[in-house]
Amino acid sequence: MSVPYVISFANQKGGVGKTTSCVNIASCAAAMGQRVLLIDEDPQGNSTSGVGITKKNIQKSVYDALVDDASPEECIVKTEFDNLWVVPSNISLAGAEFELVDMDGRERKLRQFIEKLGDSFDLVMIDCPPSLSMLTINALTASDGVIIPMQCEYYALEGLTQLMLTIRNVKKLYNHDLSILGILVTMYNGRLNLSTQVLDEIKKYYADKLFSTTIPRAVKLSEAPGFGTPINYHDKYSKACQSYVSATEEVLSRIGIV
Repeated sequence: MSVPYVISFANQKGGVGKTTSCVNIASCAAAMGQRVLLIDEDPQGNSTSGVGITKKNIQKSVYDALVDDASPEECIVKTEFDNLWVVPSNISLAGAEFELVDMDGRERKLRQFIEKLGDSFDLVMIDCPPSLSMLTINALTASDGVIIPMQCEYYALEGLTQLMLTIRNVKKLYNHDLSILGILVTMYNGRLNLSTQVLDEIKKYYADKLFSTTIPRAVKLSEAPGFGTPINYHDKYSKACQSYVSATEEVLSRIGIV
């Protein structure tokens, strides 16, 4: 029985395009024929609303999966988009941090949930919260690979070192197979000196990890979540969409699917 390839989108810094990248790469991969499950592990629930699911209508969420061992059948919701399902989230997930503290094997709760999926999906993509919390540890413990979305600014470079350390610790303690799939540069503006300088700096230290595709700053990307649609449905001819299609092709190539 084949199992899905699991990818976490992680960065403890907020506002770096993490949710945007997770939703849009999940949707682009689904449009390419992959069966994709998006797991929204952020209490803000932006991935959930970003694929058109109304948070107040959620019956069971990631919270139930982690804290009450709810089954995939109870938690998974089909989106209106081809080949794309979601395990939704809402603010109740914020309480999971405290409830997990006293549980045995608390860092493996999400992994156990994903193991129950069997061969129902080709890919699982997890949108992590903007913190190096127990929720993020759960996601990394459950993952085969990590994608690090990163904005072109110097503070982002500082945070990258801390994130790399966390990934190394999770790999050592809980998940020996964890690897960094790549660093995805977001909100890129090639006309700004700062953008090119930071990109050069990333290349200096992480050239082998950097995706060749960069994601531009784009109004369409900011607009799409308000309509509950990923960019490849909101405006498939936009430059932003083409960038995410290209990034998705790189992701699938790196994991050996295409």
